[in-house]
Amino acid sequence: MSEARNRWIVRVILALAVLMFVGVSIVPIISAFNSPTSTNQNAANPTGNLASSDQKTKLQDEVRGYELVLQREPENQTALKGLLQARLQLLSLNQGDVQGVIAPLEKLAKLNPERSEYGVLLAQAKQQIGDKEGAAQAYRTILDTKPGDLKALQGMVALLLDQKRPEAAIGLLQETLNNATQANTIQPGSVNVVAVQVLLGNVYAAQKRFPQAMNVYDQAIKKDPKDFRPVLAKAMLLKEQGKTTEAKPLFSNAASLAPAQYRDEINKAATTSPTPAPTASAAPAPASTPKP
Repeated sequence: MSEARNRWIVRVILALAVLMFVGVSIVPIISAFNSPTSTNQNAANPTGNLASSDQKTKLQDEVRGYELVLQREPENQTALKGLLQARLQLLSLNQGDVQGVIAPLEKLAKLNPERSEYGVLLAQAKQQIGDKEGAAQAYRTILDTKPGDLKALQGMVALLLDQKRPEAAIGLLQETLNNATQANTIQPGSVNVVAVQVLLGNVYAAQKRFPQAMNVYDQAIKKDPKDFRPVLAKAMLLKEQGKTTEAKPLFSNAASLAPAQYRDEINKAATTSPTPAPTASAAPAPASTPKP
């Protein structure tokens, strides 16, 4: 499995200890750039306010410059990426609105269909402004050509659960698994079966369908006994149900199977108290902006 893919799903599992993340995974796009701590520090620091004001002016100048370039060259990707970055940074300074990042994201997603991160960010932005159908279409566009794209799957599942359509979310993941063999024959490695199984187990867990969740985690463990992710997912669900004795050896096994950089987090998850199920307004770790 790739390091980026592995790191993403581990962070999701560990961030929300009861494995309910799939119902709350649409991250408002500005949350990746907003920092209440830094805002509070600037409010108490005149020097910080001055620096912030200078930064706003600089970013606004950059936006105007990129807009002028795009008037002459609407598909200039350097300008599109620069405009996107500048507007996102302005959002972090409470300037502008999310609508402003949608146009450059739409163009970048269209010009770079192989880079699904633009489409995922576009879907997140559209959901934040209340355009749920637009968000769904952005995810579908990715999944039509990349049915195993994990972030698009996660986002689409979260959107369906937000719309109170758990069976549709389960159906999407089951269909992905049913077609995985054919997809991987055409393009090897295009569907990470274990990762999708973990997502499906998480949906069942979110619906309190614990036997089904356990069954899917067991299937994933059988599929790849050396993959620590379903072992960790099963351990955390057992722990959430108060079955700490059963969970303990699974946590130990997950830690032994996991790359070194995840072991401290796994050991910490094994010892911390279970957390209440998150509400629909909760959000996991923020998404990152794609690198130019």
